[in-house]
Amino acid sequence: MEKLKGLFKKFCTKEVIFYGIFGVLTTLVNVGVFYLLTKFIHLEENLANVIAIIVAILFAYFTNRKMVFNSNASTLKENFHEFVKFIIGRSFTMVVELVGFFLLFNILHIQELISKLTITILVIILNFFISKFFAFKK
Repeated sequence: MEKLKGLFKKFCTKEVIFYGIFGVLTTLVNVGVFYLLTKFIHLEENLANVIAIIVAILFAYFTNRKMVFNSNASTLKENFHEFVKFIIGRSFTMVVELVGFFLLFNILHIQELISKLTITILVIILNFFISKFFAFKK
């Protein structure tokens, strides 16, 4: 039981908890924008997916920068460098999300929201490690 408590303390840090909270909010932004664009504006699913991802990436940057990873970047150059690394990381996971959604929705014919949610879970996990060890690395 003590080993289990130790593992829990090791992995359930404030950073992980806050990342989870803002990850859920980012996912809601992503899926919400996607839903609004496809159901009310009747935008094609793949284009709606791109727009939803971009909006979610911007939301994630501003919330993760200070609230999750406590960025110490203070100069314009440091902030710009951090933003570029964040965008590079998120661009990578955007490609993962686009390809994953295309495969699940268009090739495997899995319902659009199930496809979207499934690939989003993978992207959240990848984004944590990219943000922690690349974009906001101390």
